[in-house]
Amino acid sequence: MRLLSLLPFALSLLVAALPVRAEIHLDRLALASGFEIAVYSDQVPRARALALGARGTVFVGSMGEGKVYALTDSRNAGRADRVRVIASGLEMPVGVAFRGGDLYVSAVSRIHVLRDIENRLDDPPPPALLTDKLPSERHHGWRFIAFGPDGKLYVPIGAPCNVCDRGKAFAKLTRMNADGSAVEDVAYGIRNTVGFDWQPGSQQLWFTDNGRDLMGDDVPDDELNRLARVGEHFGFPYCHAGEVLDPEFGRGRSCRDYAPPVLKLGAHVAALGMRFYTGSMFPPAYRGAILIAEHGSWNRSSKVGYRVMTVRLDGDKAIAYEPLVSGFLLDDKAWGRPVDVQPLPDGSVLISDDLAGAVYRVSYRRR
Repeated sequence: MRLLSLLPFALSLLVAALPVRAEIHLDRLALASGFEIAVYSDQVPRARALALGARGTVFVGSMGEGKVYALTDSRNAGRADRVRVIASGLEMPVGVAFRGGDLYVSAVSRIHVLRDIENRLDDPPPPALLTDKLPSERHHGWRFIAFGPDGKLYVPIGAPCNVCDRGKAFAKLTRMNADGSAVEDVAYGIRNTVGFDWQPGSQQLWFTDNGRDLMGDDVPDDELNRLARVGEHFGFPYCHAGEVLDPEFGRGRSCRDYAPPVLKLGAHVAALGMRFYTGSMFPPAYRGAILIAEHGSWNRSSKVGYRVMTVRLDGDKAIAYEPLVSGFLLDDKAWGRPVDVQPLPDGSVLISDDLAGAVYRVSYRRR
């Protein structure tokens, strides 16, 4: 059982070490009517989380490269004309978050800061250490990070396993001040969230969570969750997707004792980055909707995911779940794996792809 629990981690390290990037095939993609997709940059190996600077710089964390990238579109042409490496030698610097001119970067047990980075893209400062107090376990140790409307940096602590019970030390979401102080727990029972955002208006936190593996092709679902109050427990490792008791850790438990997901996304789709869409380029039906990057399954007999989905809401209820971009998977073979989504000021949306080492731009052309 112990060896089986390590399989997802071993696979992630193998994928991160692969030297060859997949060939990009935009012609294979299917988009909702009226939408178009183009390459924003194809020079970002293992592209993961995205963040937007105050001057339009797109920052990209990476999985296996140990590097952080800065993309600039100086011509306002919808494509980056300059790609810079602004940090290197970091441990899985997946998460990036921008605030007050500074870029915060997650690196497993550490969070670093690059001060005044948009003024120093050609001569970036050495990363300053914000904290080195995060767990050092690499299984689910690559972290998406983001600043909330409260000005605090939100940092997940994923479960260091496929499924295990480590109490309140893991499988949770934390937050801290921008200087690394006053760390506190926000929510529990979260196996591994790799994307979260705050709903405009309500300012409530919504997040994706990846379901456990090795329970079959169709159980349990990945989740889209909403945090109603600090301290909520979302079930892991006792209950999965609001209805499935864990065969080992669920004994004597009831799923009614935990916060259920707003929406079950499907088993093994690997829902990662998510953002609320607040722009005006897309049709009105997309405003206030959630866009989710689904990285795709690795251990399912028939692959699923490998797409970007739209979740339309009515208040705090999901009323539609449909593809925005699909076609990264063809005949059970993937050429791309979406990781994160990032709306731009003009209303277009960027998508990172760690298999092709690229970032794409989705736009809408009014008929």
